[in-house]
Amino acid sequence: MTDEFDGMYDTFRALLDSFTPAESVKRLQQFGIAPEIVQQIRERHEQQTFRIKELEEPHSVVDGDRYTWYTGPRPSDKCWPAIVNLLREDRWPQDPAINSLDDSSTRIVSLLNHPREQEFSTRGLVVGHVQSGKTTNFTAVMAKAADRGYKLFIVLAGIHNGLRRQTQARLVQQLVEPNPTMWSQLTGLDQDFTPRENPASYFGKANRTHVLCVVKKNAAVLRKLARWLDKASAYLQDCPALIIDDEADQATVATKSINPLILDIMRSLPKSAYLGYTATPFANLLIDPAAEDLYPKDFIVNLPKPQGHFGTEVLFGRDALDGEDPEQVDDGFDMIRLIPASDEKRVRPLSRLDVDGFVPAITDTLRNAVRYFWMVTAARRVRGTGNPHNTMLIHTSVNTAVHNSFKAPLEHLCRSAKENLGDPVFVTELRALWEAETARVPAEDLDETKVEFDELLPEVRGVLDSCRVIMDNSSSEDRLDYENGPIVAIAVGGNTLSRGLTLEGLSVSYFVRAVSAYDTLLQMGRWFGFRRGYADLPRIWMTAELAKWFRHLATVEAEMRLDIDRYMTEDETPLTFAVRLRTHPALRVTAAAKMRDAVTAASSYGGKRVQTHYFHTNAEWLRANLSAACSFVDQAAANAVRREERPAEGRFIFRDVPHDLVLDFLRDYRFHEKSPENDGGLISDYVRKRVRTAGSLGRWNVAIVGTPVDSEGSNLFEFTPGIAVGRVNRARLAPEQGASEADFADIKTLMSRRDAAIDLSGEISKLPEKEIMAERRRQFPDTGLLVLYPIDKTSEPDPSKDRRRSALHPTAPARRAALNAEEHVIGVGMVFPDPRGNDSEVVKYISADLSGVDIEEEDFSLLDGEEA
Repeated sequence: MTDEFDGMYDTFRALLDSFTPAESVKRLQQFGIAPEIVQQIRERHEQQTFRIKELEEPHSVVDGDRYTWYTGPRPSDKCWPAIVNLLREDRWPQDPAINSLDDSSTRIVSLLNHPREQEFSTRGLVVGHVQSGKTTNFTAVMAKAADRGYKLFIVLAGIHNGLRRQTQARLVQQLVEPNPTMWSQLTGLDQDFTPRENPASYFGKANRTHVLCVVKKNAAVLRKLARWLDKASAYLQDCPALIIDDEADQATVATKSINPLILDIMRSLPKSAYLGYTATPFANLLIDPAAEDLYPKDFIVNLPKPQGHFGTEVLFGRDALDGEDPEQVDDGFDMIRLIPASDEKRVRPLSRLDVDGFVPAITDTLRNAVRYFWMVTAARRVRGTGNPHNTMLIHTSVNTAVHNSFKAPLEHLCRSAKENLGDPVFVTELRALWEAETARVPAEDLDETKVEFDELLPEVRGVLDSCRVIMDNSSSEDRLDYENGPIVAIAVGGNTLSRGLTLEGLSVSYFVRAVSAYDTLLQMGRWFGFRRGYADLPRIWMTAELAKWFRHLATVEAEMRLDIDRYMTEDETPLTFAVRLRTHPALRVTAAAKMRDAVTAASSYGGKRVQTHYFHTNAEWLRANLSAACSFVDQAAANAVRREERPAEGRFIFRDVPHDLVLDFLRDYRFHEKSPENDGGLISDYVRKRVRTAGSLGRWNVAIVGTPVDSEGSNLFEFTPGIAVGRVNRARLAPEQGASEADFADIKTLMSRRDAAIDLSGEISKLPEKEIMAERRRQFPDTGLLVLYPIDKTSEPDPSKDRRRSALHPTAPARRAALNAEEHVIGVGMVFPDPRGNDSEVVKYISADLSGVDIEEEDFSLLDGEEA
């Protein structure tokens, strides 16, 4: 594309975003642009839009009626290019780091509302990794939103002054300083929000600058901001606002002061988008979706793990998930060193009564950790690469008096080391420790070069001379200061070091703090993050119990992210599915107050309704499924204990079919590979396990759901002699612009709530799904349900639905198209009973309670020729 064409495309891009393809072409032609140029502009826009739809990362769960309006940066943008320039100066690799940031932030902005909409109140959640660059991501999102017209940016930056100040500094450096005339600030580096006079000077039409406000999640501060915005209401009607909630699970959820104030601020803004960022989203995912709260009802974005990031799984390994081969699951690097139980009581008081007068001992494990830290710092000086700072973290207690008690013993240890540097015995001990550690984690395995002991030894004295012991807690004035030159510090602290704040150059941690909740434990893991230039050197000393807990958390995280990715493929929304969180017998998922609305969730497939909605459309694939279904029905009819025929309704039910026939069908039926939840092997393994361990799922009810056969028999589908129904109609979703529809169809929904109750007695088909599942537990506690649907290969869409949709969304594309498969299609729905009893093999989960959410389910009864 030429520069002239790029400029023309940029000029008309807003028009292309605002109108349907046909209308935008007509309007472009009114400007006197040649038809062939109009077509090129249109094609360029479709390619950009398709690129956003097809971004592999980040995976997201999105409310189904949200349309992409933001398709990426434009040449005329100011804020995003400034960030790119700063990142390049900071030696970020253009590919893939900046490209990944560009893609993920573009995807997130595309899920926000268009700033020109008259009114909106959006709630989204971005799930990152601990110490993975979430601040950089939301800064990029803010920059792109500013480039498109968002005006007010409120950043809720944790609960501590240190994190608020750090965030303010980052945003000023990356947003304000490169374009100072484009921004007004309501807060400063050392000044949280205080009310300003004359709101019109910030929000009036005469002021076209963006407004930045970085505040702590502190009730007094938020109350002042809420009141000031309320007074400014006359100027906020046309003020698109983006609220970034950093550490969104901290103080935001289930608090009597902070939570209502955030909601008050949102209510004062007619155009507001709330975007929570956290690496520990457990509390956010358990908010009551039916309440007027901050449940991420519109979208959830799962950020990719950046290249080179040290996360839970990298350090601690994890257990295999359902369907994974344990031999293929990485067990993590050998970087964890265990602290024996006998050392615990010597480095932290075991009860409050022991705090007064407590003096920590320099145990062998603590001595080795500190000595190793000094040698790591020396080795990094030899390498001369990466972060210039060097930090060690000691975290044994939340009590500040205990922190302070470490100062004298650690400073004595440092002085003693300097005095003994000429002692051959001391040097031999250092050498032995270094050789042992570097042998356990070879540098070459992490693309580094080993630093020999004789190379680092000359640097050790300088390290000891510059090493400081810092008590960083709420009662001390000592603070880690990374702004005034490189530091070497052993930091002893608690909560002020446990969330959000980055410990620069952290290489060694000594951690024995006992906590009882997932999110608290993960956030205390300050060792997560990037270790460029010293990826082979980090070590963590902790107890065996803590190491097991972190391994469990790695499994929880992997499963949670897999749920988000899996449900994206199943075309669900945050209001129709709830991410499951695996529980632990000794740990809470989050604070009790944040779990009060949680419910017990499905264990694997237990209590779930699974249905196929992705299909190939080629004849060979479809014929294999037709053959599998017909053979299965023939066997089910012959082996069922009882058979019910309802030909006037197009229904057959075969009761108490042996499970081995179901397993044979699952072996032969082909599920589409884009539906990982609908995996015949995984489902079969689950059925076998339930039969083996709990005596459940040994028998199944099998149903056929079709339509009445018409008088000419033109819609007839015969499974086997005597068992025939009319075919059902399931149109496909219309493909996205630029996407190929060859050999692929997504029908979105196959199975209705009524169908999931087909084998139950009583008038229950119109009950909420939660009550239907409760009735299933009562009537069939150990019996599964499998439903087969013969789908007509043509399946034209219902035009009345698109007419209703067009009336509501005039610029929205048609949602449905004819199925047009080469053969008739067999759809499969399965309903699994909840696990019962004390089955030790069943993993327990909790999730948000979606039972109070009123979602209108697609009704196929009219299409299928039934009475409504």
